[in-house]
Amino acid sequence: MSANNGMLKEHIARYQFAAGYCRGRVLDMACGAGYGPDILLHYSPDPEVIDEIIGVDNAWEAVNYARWHYSCPPRVTFYQGSALDPSLPERIGKFDTIVSFETIEHFEAADGFLQILQNLARPGAHILISTPFGRGRGKPCADPYHVWQYTPAEFEQLVAVFPSVEMYHQRDVVIEKPRPHTRYWLGVAVCRMD
Repeated sequence: MSANNGMLKEHIARYQFAAGYCRGRVLDMACGAGYGPDILLHYSPDPEVIDEIIGVDNAWEAVNYARWHYSCPPRVTFYQGSALDPSLPERIGKFDTIVSFETIEHFEAADGFLQILQNLARPGAHILISTPFGRGRGKPCADPYHVWQYTPAEFEQLVAVFPSVEMYHQRDVVIEKPRPHTRYWLGVAVCRMD
């Protein structure tokens, strides 16, 4: 993918934004090709507060690519696994920060996915979740890999299961608190566990 690709720039901007929240054990859920942990370490205000980053993805090919290009044991490691696997906390432990970008729209069981993220989180953990906005639950979307794309209100309602949520919206590489009369492409929820 070209370094000038708009979608890639948006993904990088989300990881740069998330870097400010990362500390302790960090999980990159549905990490894809694996470049996210590298960005999290590079853009962290204090990389020393990050003990380790684990990337998990369902696609073996993605995990293999990530291991080959971005693995840096013991600080960065990658595992193959499903984001809907309830045994993940026993397999990989609990985390102080969880990042899961563009994942929730792939599952019909969004509530189950959010429950797994809660089970993976330590008390006080930050969980950052993003999703593209669309027509809403139950309505067709243009992306054949998405079950559906939520409206901003639906996404906010989904993440309300967390004790504390700060909602941000993204347009191109800008991530900000939502402004009235502004169209955004994605939502970024910064959730915090008690």
